[in-house]
Amino acid sequence: MADDALARLQSGAAEIAPEGGLVEKLSLGRPLRVKLGLDPTAPVVTLGWAVVLRKLREFQDAGHQAVLIVGDFTARVGDPSGRSSTRPTLSKEQVDAFADRLLSQLWKVIDRDRVALRRNSEWLEPLGVEDVLRLTASTTVARMVELGGTDQLFNLLVGRELQKDVGQDPQIALTMPLLEGLDGVQKMSQSLGNYVGVDEPPENMFGKLMSIPDGVIARYELLCTDLGPEDNVRVVAGLADGSLHPNTEKRRMARAIVDLYHGAGSGEVAERRFDLVHKQHRIPGDVQDVRLPKSVFREEQDGSWIVHVPALLEAMGLVSSRSEARRLLAQGGVRMNGQPQPAEDLPIEGEPPGPMAGSVWQVGRRRFARFAGLTD
Repeated sequence: MADDALARLQSGAAEIAPEGGLVEKLSLGRPLRVKLGLDPTAPVVTLGWAVVLRKLREFQDAGHQAVLIVGDFTARVGDPSGRSSTRPTLSKEQVDAFADRLLSQLWKVIDRDRVALRRNSEWLEPLGVEDVLRLTASTTVARMVELGGTDQLFNLLVGRELQKDVGQDPQIALTMPLLEGLDGVQKMSQSLGNYVGVDEPPENMFGKLMSIPDGVIARYELLCTDLGPEDNVRVVAGLADGSLHPNTEKRRMARAIVDLYHGAGSGEVAERRFDLVHKQHRIPGDVQDVRLPKSVFREEQDGSWIVHVPALLEAMGLVSSRSEARRLLAQGGVRMNGQPQPAEDLPIEGEPPGPMAGSVWQVGRRRFARFAGLTD
């Protein structure tokens, strides 16, 4: 294998065990079976997960066979040690729903036509309770995979030893760094809410990326974009000596990531929308029109009408729940036609929709919708 191709496969890796093992395997000149296991414990593929997925894609692009193991059985077990609150026990129905949603997002990163997909329930489910308990007690449900994050190194090394025990050639363990979340401190995690999903709308993705601390810009560029290690070194140096402005580099990073998941040019469009909202404080021109049933309005005893704003926002898809809407109203995070809307109940003139028709609602900094009228 050419030196530059080898360097590409090794690029960004936190550890390769044993040292030199990957070079030895590749020197045989045969395609490798490169495995990655993912437990569907949450419904979103984040940029953090994508770090190791992108490494798997690099192996695919180099002509190797990818094997993706969906841990649908181990995801149900959670963390038997009780040490991790981010790994609760899940039902089979929850896991299956998460797995279906994840797979639809995974293809944004890896080539679905060049991957063998397996579920570990195929071989774990037939085991008896005693066998499963013995396995969980000894290895905390170790996943025997080749690629993983640095937090999976122990499990990967256990897998190598088990392969030796049964007379197999032990796999090479290659780990990738863990990506910090939007807070720049803790690991990106859906349970912590500090994440960016690969399937998020371009404007949401760009806006979230612009919120990261300056101290992790270069790390995001290294782990989440196609920027090479040498160029990344120059970015680190430029940010340190002041020759690169953090905001300029952060914008470049955000555009590159949006382009990666939404196509070339998407980053520039998202950036213009970001500036329209955050710098010019204007309403974007591509706001979604939403029609709602008359039931979101309520007629009072005196014949007047009101709209319950939490119900309206939920029906428009701007919030996930009415409780979220109430919290945002109390925090001043809801606007109608650019003006703060603090009240939960809003009187309207005449029959619905009245003056409400055509009103643009904004929740937070990035969520917009226009009330286009009634459905009935």
